[in-house]
Amino acid sequence: MSSDQRVFNFLKERIGLDVASVGEAIIERAVRQRSQAVQAQTADDYWQHLQRSHDEQQALIEAVIVPETWFFRYPESFATLARLAKARLAEIKQMRALRILSLPCSTGEEPYSIAMALLDAGLAPHQFKVLGLDVSPLSVERARRGVYGKNSFRGADIGFRDRHFNESADGFHIRERVREQVRLQVGNLLDPTLLANEASYDFVFCRNLLIYFDQPTQKQVFDVLKELTHVDGVLFIGPAEGSLLGRHGMKSIGVPQSFAFSRHAEPLKPEPVFAPIPAPPPLRTAASQPVKPRPFSTVSAQVVPIKTSPSDAGDLLSQIATLANEGKSAEARAACERYLSNHPPAAQVFYWLGLLSDVAGSALQAQGFYRKALYLEPQHPQALMHLAALLESQGDSAGARRLQARAARSERAESESKR
Repeated sequence: MSSDQRVFNFLKERIGLDVASVGEAIIERAVRQRSQAVQAQTADDYWQHLQRSHDEQQALIEAVIVPETWFFRYPESFATLARLAKARLAEIKQMRALRILSLPCSTGEEPYSIAMALLDAGLAPHQFKVLGLDVSPLSVERARRGVYGKNSFRGADIGFRDRHFNESADGFHIRERVREQVRLQVGNLLDPTLLANEASYDFVFCRNLLIYFDQPTQKQVFDVLKELTHVDGVLFIGPAEGSLLGRHGMKSIGVPQSFAFSRHAEPLKPEPVFAPIPAPPPLRTAASQPVKPRPFSTVSAQVVPIKTSPSDAGDLLSQIATLANEGKSAEARAACERYLSNHPPAAQVFYWLGLLSDVAGSALQAQGFYRKALYLEPQHPQALMHLAALLESQGDSAGARRLQARAARSERAESESKR
């Protein structure tokens, strides 16, 4: 079934999805699956069925949305939340419970991580409540079930699993003490009446969502998020979205790897959490200039040697990904530079250096690394999307669109090659 602009427009209207951000091939694949499921013979047959059936509309949305999440993704965000939550309780003199919002909450890993982090930090159950919202009823139902497989537990530190889960034959069941802190419901961020009659939230998590919208929808969603976040609250976003918030007047609170923003430079005055670290060695490649190192990082981010053989490039790439996903930016950057010292230049390494610069607030440096990745691998999907987000945040919508179109063509070509 060929591309159908009507379906693209439907998804844009219902969930704000910019098709260029994920690629036409993904949408087309979902339409083919749903057309087969309802035995539609032509694109027009499926479109007519889609118009008549609310259930089919939701089924198509479910087919397009592929949740990719795990517990304590970006760990420093949760550590920062715990510190700020204590400060916020003191500020309001513990006169009420903290209100925390997670959207989209997907299958529940994020809102339950919030609850576990605050309980582990010593907050009592009556001191906070978490609301998780998602456009997908199927994801919300899975979150309410609270049973998870091993793929939801990643990274080196999964000690929380022993504290907060019971293992059984069908997976790991989240314990009632955590479940009671979280309320889950279906909700659409593009709905103007969303949570209209509820008070604002002290902390809002909305991560890795804005990059899938075009600029007008980003502005619309940002206005909703700003309304939902208390004037003295904090908004947690994804690694590639900081520049988008900066364009709308939000400011980073200054905690590396937390991806946390507020309307104020120092929203809750947490205790200092920075410590100087040795500068990483300069990047050794003829194609690039020496990189000015970040002067600060979190206390936990101490540079440690990574034991690897110069010939073992695959293992080192895997270590870089693990370190970056765990928020250990100093170690990840050092690993990237170790790789480039001992192996030929690799697009994936420059992509990671771009992302590490991006989350550190060095937008120009990040652009340079993303472009190096694309020089080596012109259709590198992550580099295309992250560079597009940077250009969009700087007002270069045309440049962003060109990169998104390249990503879409690459995705379509890959999909066709697998048929």
